[in-house]
Amino acid sequence: MPLVVFCGLPYSGKSRRAEELRVALAAEGRAVYVVDDAEVLGAEDATVYGDSAREKALRGALRAAVERRLSRHEVVILDSLNYIKGFRYELYCLARAARTPLCLVYCVRPGGLSGGPRVAGADESPSRSVSVSWRPRAEEGGRPLAAGTGVLGEPQAVDSVGNGRAQAEVPKELEREETRTPDSPALVTSEFEKSAEHVSGAFYPPELLEALALRFEAPDSRNRWDRPLFTLVGLEEPLPLSEIRAALFENRAPPPHQSTQSQPLASGTFLHQLDQVTSQVLAGLMEAQKSAVPGDLLKLSGTTEHLRFTRPLTMAELSRLRRQFISYTKMHPNNENLPQLANMFLQYLSQSLH
Repeated sequence: MPLVVFCGLPYSGKSRRAEELRVALAAEGRAVYVVDDAEVLGAEDATVYGDSAREKALRGALRAAVERRLSRHEVVILDSLNYIKGFRYELYCLARAARTPLCLVYCVRPGGLSGGPRVAGADESPSRSVSVSWRPRAEEGGRPLAAGTGVLGEPQAVDSVGNGRAQAEVPKELEREETRTPDSPALVTSEFEKSAEHVSGAFYPPELLEALALRFEAPDSRNRWDRPLFTLVGLEEPLPLSEIRAALFENRAPPPHQSTQSQPLASGTFLHQLDQVTSQVLAGLMEAQKSAVPGDLLKLSGTTEHLRFTRPLTMAELSRLRRQFISYTKMHPNNENLPQLANMFLQYLSQSLH
């Protein structure tokens, strides 16, 4: 069934958008299954993206979970960062092999459409790696757990939401900067972060967020594995449900490549005769070349094709070519070719040896 791949950095609203899509499709009576980091890990753990070995294992587990579900009658939604284009290409190949459509939903924080998510306040203060508004919060019962420090040891603001008002303790100069105008980028980013936090409460340290932003590979609709592409900036923009439905249920699935589709099954008789005929041809050539001189034509009984003898042939060389011929012929089995297998093999040897 169709595959929906969500892509974006933490706190970009992916999980909320994935849940919105799941509810909309389930309301139509469709079976929907969501694969995310929490399902694979047991509980969402942001530190996995700080360890290359653990992250690689996580991608493998996500890919395996998606592959298992693609053969069933469900819409599969992959809710993860999916920020590496090579991994998105692997998912594209899975969809091609399953002959099912797919689409990509790219979630972006406000102000971060180009070059990854924009760090609020970076233009005003280049020396600060991550601004106050970018730092995620860990809350419990509407109150901050503890105050922290910034990337360079600066005081970190601790925000809480209570009675519909945002409360914060920040240095005076930062407070003036973020509350200068109602539509300032820092304030917009802060408000978006409040509404886009993960339900699981996974905490991404500022250093990890910055590292993920640096190595993020944004989707490009010019790549076949990144289309159809739907880009959503913030949570105010409505989810394009009609376009997503058309991409999943009205588009034709991409035809699988020869490398991604299963090899056609050949009859046992065909494979048995292929093995016997090629073995007999090798034995006949080894015997015929004993009395041949360079320039002679090696003729075998029951064949119309001949092999010109130019140099002594070893069994190892002929066996290697025989394996290649069998591998190719098994991919295109045809019982009508059974009487011509010996001639086809001799043609293959003649082209490969000269």
